[in-house]
Amino acid sequence: MRALITGITGQDGSYLAELLLDKGYEVYGMVRRSSVEKLDRIEHIKEKIKFVQSDLLDQLSIINAVKESKPDEIYNLAAMSFVPTSWAQPVLTGEFTGLGVTRMLEAVRLVGKDIKFYQASSSEMFGKVREVPQNEKTPFYPRSPYGVAKVYGHYMTINYRESYDIFACSGILFNHESPRRGLEFVTKKVTNCVAKIKLGLADSLYLGNMDAQRDWGYAKEYVEAMYLMLQQDNPDDYVISTGKSHTVKDWVEAAFKCVDLDPDKYVKIDKRFLRPAEVDFLVGDSSKAKKKLNWEPKVNFEQLVKIMVEYDYNELKNKNNL
Repeated sequence: MRALITGITGQDGSYLAELLLDKGYEVYGMVRRSSVEKLDRIEHIKEKIKFVQSDLLDQLSIINAVKESKPDEIYNLAAMSFVPTSWAQPVLTGEFTGLGVTRMLEAVRLVGKDIKFYQASSSEMFGKVREVPQNEKTPFYPRSPYGVAKVYGHYMTINYRESYDIFACSGILFNHESPRRGLEFVTKKVTNCVAKIKLGLADSLYLGNMDAQRDWGYAKEYVEAMYLMLQQDNPDDYVISTGKSHTVKDWVEAAFKCVDLDPDKYVKIDKRFLRPAEVDFLVGDSSKAKKKLNWEPKVNFEQLVKIMVEYDYNELKNKNNL
Protein backbone atom coordinates (compact mmCIF):
# COMPACT_ATOMS: atom_id res chain seq x y z
CA MET A 1 0.00 0.00 0.00
CA ARG A 2 1.07 3.54 -0.72
CA ALA A 3 0.00 6.64 1.15
CA LEU A 4 0.56 10.33 0.43
CA ILE A 5 0.48 12.57 3.50
CA THR A 6 0.20 16.35 3.28
CA GLY A 7 1.37 18.08 6.45
CA ILE A 8 3.75 15.18 7.14
CA THR A 9 6.15 17.45 9.07
CA GLY A 10 3.42 18.39 11.57
CA GLN A 11 2.38 16.68 14.80
CA ASP A 12 -0.29 14.44 13.24
CA GLY A 13 1.65 13.83 10.04
CA SER A 14 4.67 12.52 11.93
CA TYR A 15 2.62 10.09 14.06
CA LEU A 16 0.60 8.95 11.03
CA ALA A 17 3.80 8.34 9.03
CA GLU A 18 5.13 6.15 11.88
CA LEU A 19 1.87 4.21 12.04
CA LEU A 20 1.71 3.56 8.29
CA LEU A 21 5.40 2.60 8.08
CA ASP A 22 4.79 0.08 10.89
CA LYS A 23 1.96 -1.36 8.79
CA GLY A 24 4.29 -1.83 5.83
CA TYR A 25 3.13 1.14 3.77
CA GLU A 26 5.27 3.01 1.30
CA VAL A 27 4.91 6.55 2.65
CA TYR A 28 5.15 9.70 0.55
CA GLY A 29 5.24 13.11 2.18
CA MET A 30 4.14 16.23 0.37
CA VAL A 31 6.38 19.15 1.32
CA ARG A 32 6.65 22.73 0.20
CA ARG A 33 9.90 23.89 -1.27
CA SER A 34 11.45 26.25 1.26
CA SER A 35 14.89 27.56 2.04
CA VAL A 36 14.80 25.84 5.44
CA GLU A 37 13.24 22.40 5.71
CA LYS A 38 11.62 21.74 9.10
CA LEU A 39 11.85 17.99 9.46
CA ASP A 40 12.55 17.74 13.20
CA ARG A 41 9.37 15.75 13.98
CA ILE A 42 10.22 13.12 11.34
CA GLU A 43 14.02 13.22 11.62
CA HIS A 44 14.08 9.65 13.00
CA ILE A 45 12.10 8.21 10.04
CA LYS A 46 12.90 10.57 7.16
CA GLU A 47 15.14 8.00 5.45
CA LYS A 48 12.08 5.74 5.12
CA ILE A 49 9.87 8.46 3.58
CA LYS A 50 9.82 9.56 -0.05
CA PHE A 51 9.24 13.28 -0.42
CA VAL A 52 7.38 15.02 -3.24
CA GLN A 53 7.47 18.79 -3.60
CA SER A 54 4.14 20.53 -3.94
CA ASP A 55 2.09 23.41 -2.58
CA LEU A 56 -1.57 23.53 -1.58
CA LEU A 57 -1.82 26.87 -3.41
CA ASP A 58 -0.70 25.37 -6.71
CA GLN A 59 -3.09 22.98 -8.45
CA LEU A 60 -0.64 21.68 -11.05
CA SER A 61 2.00 20.80 -8.47
CA ILE A 62 -0.61 18.81 -6.49
CA ILE A 63 -1.68 16.87 -9.59
CA ASN A 64 1.98 16.10 -10.33
CA ALA A 65 2.58 15.00 -6.71
CA VAL A 66 -0.36 12.58 -6.89
CA LYS A 67 0.80 11.27 -10.27
CA GLU A 68 4.34 10.76 -8.97
CA SER A 69 3.38 9.02 -5.72
CA LYS A 70 0.51 6.91 -7.16
CA PRO A 71 -1.11 6.56 -3.71
CA ASP A 72 -3.84 4.16 -2.61
CA GLU A 73 -4.65 6.61 0.19
CA ILE A 74 -4.23 10.36 0.65
CA TYR A 75 -4.29 11.94 4.10
CA ASN A 76 -4.78 15.71 3.79
CA LEU A 77 -3.48 17.06 7.10
CA ALA A 78 -1.84 20.25 5.82
CA ALA A 79 -3.48 23.53 6.77
CA MET A 80 -2.85 26.91 8.33
CA SER A 81 -3.48 25.19 11.64
CA PHE A 82 -2.97 27.82 14.36
CA VAL A 83 -6.31 29.49 15.09
CA PRO A 84 -5.07 32.92 16.32
CA THR A 85 -2.94 33.35 13.17
CA SER A 86 -6.07 32.92 11.06
CA TRP A 87 -7.25 36.38 12.14
CA ALA A 88 -3.94 37.93 11.13
CA GLN A 89 -3.97 36.08 7.78
CA PRO A 90 -7.62 35.30 6.99
CA VAL A 91 -7.27 35.25 3.19
CA LEU A 92 -4.22 32.97 3.23
CA THR A 93 -5.99 30.73 5.76
CA GLY A 94 -8.91 30.42 3.33
CA GLU A 95 -6.53 29.54 0.50
CA PHE A 96 -4.67 26.81 2.40
CA THR A 97 -7.29 25.43 4.75
CA GLY A 98 -10.33 25.80 2.49
CA LEU A 99 -9.40 25.93 -1.18
CA GLY A 100 -6.40 23.67 -0.61
CA VAL A 101 -8.85 20.84 0.11
CA THR A 102 -10.64 21.46 -3.20
CA ARG A 103 -7.33 21.34 -5.06
CA MET A 104 -6.49 18.01 -3.41
CA LEU A 105 -9.93 16.58 -4.26
CA GLU A 106 -9.62 17.84 -7.85
CA ALA A 107 -6.30 16.00 -8.14
CA VAL A 108 -7.99 12.80 -6.95
CA ARG A 109 -10.85 13.30 -9.44
CA LEU A 110 -8.44 13.91 -12.32
CA VAL A 111 -5.68 11.41 -11.51
CA GLY A 112 -7.48 8.45 -9.93
CA LYS A 113 -10.97 8.30 -8.45
CA ASP A 114 -10.16 5.00 -6.77
CA ILE A 115 -7.78 6.79 -4.36
CA LYS A 116 -9.16 6.89 -0.82
CA PHE A 117 -9.10 10.42 0.64
CA TYR A 118 -8.99 11.57 4.26
CA GLN A 119 -9.73 15.19 5.16
CA ALA A 120 -8.66 16.60 8.52
CA SER A 121 -11.76 18.43 9.71
CA SER A 122 -11.84 20.12 13.09
CA SER A 123 -13.94 20.63 16.21
CA GLU A 124 -13.36 24.38 15.63
CA MET A 125 -16.12 24.06 13.00
CA PHE A 126 -18.65 23.78 15.86
CA GLY A 127 -17.45 27.09 17.35
CA LYS A 128 -20.39 28.65 19.18
CA VAL A 129 -21.85 25.25 19.90
CA ARG A 130 -25.47 24.47 19.07
CA GLU A 131 -25.65 21.40 21.32
CA VAL A 132 -23.61 19.54 23.92
CA PRO A 133 -21.92 17.17 23.26
CA GLN A 134 -21.18 17.69 19.55
CA ASN A 135 -21.63 14.79 17.11
CA GLU A 136 -21.55 14.31 13.32
CA LYS A 137 -25.00 15.90 12.93
CA THR A 138 -24.40 18.97 15.12
CA PRO A 139 -24.79 22.21 13.08
CA PHE A 140 -21.59 24.21 12.56
CA TYR A 141 -21.10 27.78 13.84
CA PRO A 142 -17.37 28.53 13.35
CA ARG A 143 -15.88 31.45 15.29
CA SER A 144 -12.59 32.04 13.46
CA PRO A 145 -11.35 32.28 9.86
CA TYR A 146 -9.71 28.90 10.51
CA GLY A 147 -13.01 27.35 11.57
CA VAL A 148 -14.84 28.84 8.58
CA ALA A 149 -12.20 27.50 6.17
CA LYS A 150 -12.42 24.05 7.77
CA VAL A 151 -16.21 24.03 7.27
CA TYR A 152 -15.67 24.81 3.57
CA GLY A 153 -13.16 21.96 3.24
CA HIS A 154 -15.48 19.60 5.14
CA TYR A 155 -18.47 20.23 2.90
CA MET A 156 -16.32 20.11 -0.23
CA THR A 157 -15.18 16.62 0.83
CA ILE A 158 -18.81 15.53 1.22
CA ASN A 159 -19.63 17.17 -2.13
CA TYR A 160 -16.93 15.26 -4.03
CA ARG A 161 -17.92 12.03 -2.30
CA GLU A 162 -21.54 12.42 -3.38
CA SER A 163 -20.94 13.99 -6.79
CA TYR A 164 -18.03 11.89 -8.09
CA ASP A 165 -18.37 8.69 -6.03
CA ILE A 166 -14.95 9.26 -4.44
CA PHE A 167 -14.07 7.41 -1.21
CA ALA A 168 -13.66 10.61 0.81
CA CYS A 169 -13.90 10.79 4.61
CA SER A 170 -13.64 13.62 7.11
CA GLY A 171 -12.38 13.13 10.63
CA ILE A 172 -13.82 15.82 12.90
CA LEU A 173 -11.00 15.67 15.41
CA PHE A 174 -11.28 17.47 18.70
CA ASN A 175 -8.14 18.96 20.24
CA HIS A 176 -5.33 16.42 20.34
CA GLU A 177 -1.95 17.03 21.88
CA SER A 178 1.43 15.38 22.30
CA PRO A 179 5.09 16.20 22.98
CA ARG A 180 5.28 17.09 19.24
CA ARG A 181 2.73 19.88 19.54
CA GLY A 182 3.94 23.31 18.36
CA LEU A 183 4.99 25.80 21.03
CA GLU A 184 2.37 28.30 19.82
CA PHE A 185 -0.45 26.07 21.13
CA VAL A 186 -1.59 26.74 24.70
CA THR A 187 -1.14 23.12 25.85
CA LYS A 188 2.50 22.93 24.79
CA LYS A 189 3.13 26.50 25.90
CA VAL A 190 1.97 25.53 29.40
CA THR A 191 3.88 22.23 29.70
CA ASN A 192 7.04 23.81 28.29
CA CYS A 193 6.88 26.81 30.61
CA VAL A 194 6.06 24.68 33.66
CA ALA A 195 9.16 22.58 32.92
CA LYS A 196 11.22 25.78 32.55
CA ILE A 197 9.93 27.13 35.86
CA LYS A 198 10.78 23.86 37.63
CA LEU A 199 14.30 23.98 36.16
CA GLY A 200 14.76 27.66 37.07
CA LEU A 201 14.75 28.79 33.43
CA ALA A 202 11.58 30.93 33.75
CA ASP A 203 9.61 32.61 36.52
CA SER A 204 6.17 33.31 34.98
CA LEU A 205 3.55 31.84 32.65
CA TYR A 206 1.44 34.36 30.69
CA LEU A 207 -1.98 33.22 29.43
CA GLY A 208 -5.24 34.58 28.01
CA ASN A 209 -8.67 33.00 28.60
CA MET A 210 -8.34 30.40 31.37
CA ASP A 211 -12.03 29.44 31.22
CA ALA A 212 -12.14 28.14 27.62
CA GLN A 213 -13.06 24.44 27.67
CA ARG A 214 -11.71 21.81 25.31
CA ASP A 215 -11.93 18.08 24.77
CA TRP A 216 -8.24 17.10 24.78
CA GLY A 217 -6.93 13.74 23.56
CA TYR A 218 -3.61 12.15 22.62
CA ALA A 219 -2.55 12.76 19.00
CA LYS A 220 -0.82 9.39 18.68
CA GLU A 221 -4.17 7.66 19.27
CA TYR A 222 -6.12 10.02 17.02
CA VAL A 223 -4.09 9.19 13.90
CA GLU A 224 -5.16 5.55 14.36
CA ALA A 225 -8.75 6.71 13.83
CA MET A 226 -7.72 8.41 10.56
CA TYR A 227 -6.26 5.14 9.31
CA LEU A 228 -9.33 3.14 10.37
CA MET A 229 -11.69 5.48 8.48
CA LEU A 230 -10.02 4.58 5.18
CA GLN A 231 -10.21 0.84 5.90
CA GLN A 232 -14.03 0.78 6.02
CA ASP A 233 -16.26 -0.53 3.23
CA ASN A 234 -17.99 2.84 2.84
CA PRO A 235 -16.73 6.40 3.30
CA ASP A 236 -18.21 8.44 6.13
CA ASP A 237 -17.46 11.27 8.57
CA TYR A 238 -16.57 10.69 12.21
CA VAL A 239 -16.17 12.75 15.37
CA ILE A 240 -12.98 11.74 17.22
CA SER A 241 -12.87 12.87 20.84
CA THR A 242 -12.59 11.76 24.47
CA GLY A 243 -16.07 12.93 25.48
CA LYS A 244 -14.60 14.83 28.44
CA SER A 245 -14.03 18.58 28.60
CA HIS A 246 -11.52 20.52 30.69
CA THR A 247 -10.69 24.20 31.06
CA VAL A 248 -7.33 25.75 30.29
CA LYS A 249 -7.13 26.31 34.04
CA ASP A 250 -7.51 22.53 34.58
CA TRP A 251 -4.63 21.94 32.14
CA VAL A 252 -2.46 24.48 33.96
CA GLU A 253 -3.20 22.99 37.39
CA ALA A 254 -2.51 19.44 36.17
CA ALA A 255 0.81 20.54 34.64
CA PHE A 256 2.01 22.31 37.81
CA LYS A 257 0.91 19.31 39.88
CA CYS A 258 3.33 17.15 37.85
CA VAL A 259 6.25 19.21 39.20
CA ASP A 260 4.83 19.91 42.69
CA LEU A 261 4.47 23.67 42.24
CA ASP A 262 1.61 26.09 43.02
CA PRO A 263 0.30 27.68 39.78
CA ASP A 264 -1.01 30.77 41.63
CA LYS A 265 2.58 31.87 42.22
CA TYR A 266 3.51 31.84 38.53
CA VAL A 267 0.47 32.35 36.27
CA LYS A 268 -0.31 35.85 34.97
CA ILE A 269 -3.13 36.92 32.62
CA ASP A 270 -2.09 38.84 29.49
CA LYS A 271 -4.87 40.36 27.34
CA ARG A 272 -2.71 39.97 24.22
CA PHE A 273 -3.58 36.29 24.26
CA LEU A 274 -7.36 36.78 24.15
CA ARG A 275 -9.12 35.95 20.85
CA PRO A 276 -11.53 38.36 19.08
CA ALA A 277 -14.23 35.65 19.25
CA GLU A 278 -13.78 32.76 21.64
CA VAL A 279 -14.94 29.17 21.31
CA ASP A 280 -16.02 28.56 24.89
CA PHE A 281 -17.10 24.94 25.23
CA LEU A 282 -16.17 21.96 23.08
CA VAL A 283 -16.86 18.34 23.99
CA GLY A 284 -17.28 15.57 21.43
CA ASP A 285 -19.48 12.51 21.16
CA SER A 286 -17.45 9.84 19.35
CA SER A 287 -19.88 6.95 19.90
CA LYS A 288 -20.17 6.46 16.11
CA ALA A 289 -16.38 5.95 15.86
CA LYS A 290 -16.51 3.54 18.78
CA LYS A 291 -19.30 1.52 17.16
CA LYS A 292 -18.15 1.54 13.50
CA LEU A 293 -14.37 1.87 13.77
CA ASN A 294 -13.97 0.10 17.12
CA TRP A 295 -11.92 3.13 18.20
CA GLU A 296 -11.79 4.77 21.59
CA PRO A 297 -9.16 6.77 23.46
CA LYS A 298 -7.05 5.12 26.14
CA VAL A 299 -4.82 7.93 27.46
CA ASN A 300 -6.78 10.16 29.87
CA PHE A 301 -6.40 13.88 30.56
CA GLU A 302 -3.98 13.64 33.50
CA GLN A 303 -1.82 11.05 31.71
CA LEU A 304 -1.63 13.26 28.60
CA VAL A 305 -0.51 16.31 30.60
CA LYS A 306 2.08 14.16 32.43
CA ILE A 307 3.46 12.74 29.14
CA MET A 308 4.01 16.27 27.83
CA VAL A 309 5.41 17.81 31.03
CA GLU A 310 7.90 14.95 31.51
CA TYR A 311 9.00 15.14 27.89
CA ASP A 312 9.55 18.92 28.05
CA TYR A 313 11.31 18.67 31.42
CA ASN A 314 13.78 16.04 30.17
CA GLU A 315 14.36 17.83 26.86
CA LEU A 316 15.12 21.16 28.55
CA LYS A 317 17.23 19.52 31.23
CA ASN A 318 19.43 17.79 28.65
CA LYS A 319 19.58 20.81 26.35
CA ASN A 320 20.73 23.09 29.17
CA ASN A 321 23.01 20.49 30.80
CA LEU A 322 21.17 20.75 34.11
